[in-house]
Amino acid sequence: MMKVWRVVIVGCHPTSMLGTKLILEEGGELEVAGMYSTWSECVSMVRDTGPDLVLSDYQMPEGTVEDVLPEMKQSSQSSHFIIMTEENDKEIFQPLIELGASGVLSKAATPNQLLQMISGIREGFLSIPLEWIEKGLRPVTSSRGLDAVMQLTQTEMFIMERIVQGITYDKIALEIEVSRRSIDNYLRKIYVKLEVSTRAQAIEKFALFSRQTKQIYA
Repeated sequence: MMKVWRVVIVGCHPTSMLGTKLILEEGGELEVAGMYSTWSECVSMVRDTGPDLVLSDYQMPEGTVEDVLPEMKQSSQSSHFIIMTEENDKEIFQPLIELGASGVLSKAATPNQLLQMISGIREGFLSIPLEWIEKGLRPVTSSRGLDAVMQLTQTEMFIMERIVQGITYDKIALEIEVSRRSIDNYLRKIYVKLEVSTRAQAIEKFALFSRQTKQIYA
């Protein structure tokens, strides 16, 4: 049996959030753990409880989700974020994906379309409305992250590859015949080049862009 996902809803309109809650919980695979009308409440909830999914309006009285999405994603790496936008806001798709969103959907979407997107995310897939593709959306990988990975030396690339594979720092040190302390020094340089501050962020960024980097070097 598939795990029941804990969901947080963030929006400006309580009535709309309640309707969404009923839609999500109808099938029994999703459980709404909270509904919030401010970013501050949502950020605290995500940090403290790490929900499986956050379904959020793009625009709130305090600002847009872009102001808080990086912080929420950093505090709960395993959480997924679906951002509900105005009908024709396909232009913000790529920026939101780069900030950590798992999906972007128009508020004009049907309940079934929302459930289909969530189902896809649960299976590890990203869905894009065909209407956005027909209107010219062409998602591309950000060159910023690719450039960062390309700055890594061959040794730094090897270290990150092994870390992604789950190899311990001590074993990596033995493999490249350096001290454990040297691995820490390498990691500090890697973090600077990747513009990250934690191991989890480094793994996420490296895994996302390393394949394109290898294709360029090949």
